[in-house]
Amino acid sequence: MATTRTDPLTLEVVELIGTVVARYYEEYDQAAAAHSLTGAQARVLGLLSLEPMPMRRIAQKLKCEPSNVTGIVDRLETRGLVERRPDPADRRVKLAAPTEKGIDTARQLRESLNFAREPLAKLSDTDRAVLRDLLRRMLGVDAESQDPGPRTP
Repeated sequence: MATTRTDPLTLEVVELIGTVVARYYEEYDQAAAAHSLTGAQARVLGLLSLEPMPMRRIAQKLKCEPSNVTGIVDRLETRGLVERRPDPADRRVKLAAPTEKGIDTARQLRESLNFAREPLAKLSDTDRAVLRDLLRRMLGVDAESQDPGPRTP
């Protein structure tokens, strides 16, 4: 029997995924606000704490317009959390990179997010691996590449 988009199990799974995402963003926005940041600013800072990158790449990862990213980076730069620097591979390109204060703030943000961490801790290593693999399959991510797109700290 083929699974349809409206079978009860699929509908329940979609609803549960939506609930998880909504709770994650709610907690993420609260954590960001505790640092006087918007959720978008915190997400950009979290991305940059992994590696410096050009505005265009940040926009691609966050699936938004580069002009929006420029404004976000401007505000983070004003706060001393991010700086712009030339890309060593192409001096015509500017990279947004976190400052030491930005790296510390991104770490504090990650450490304050308990919603995803606590429920996942209740799962065994095997269960977490299965969940990860199922999510990768849903996203069409090759297990070798391990890049599901935008990461939210």
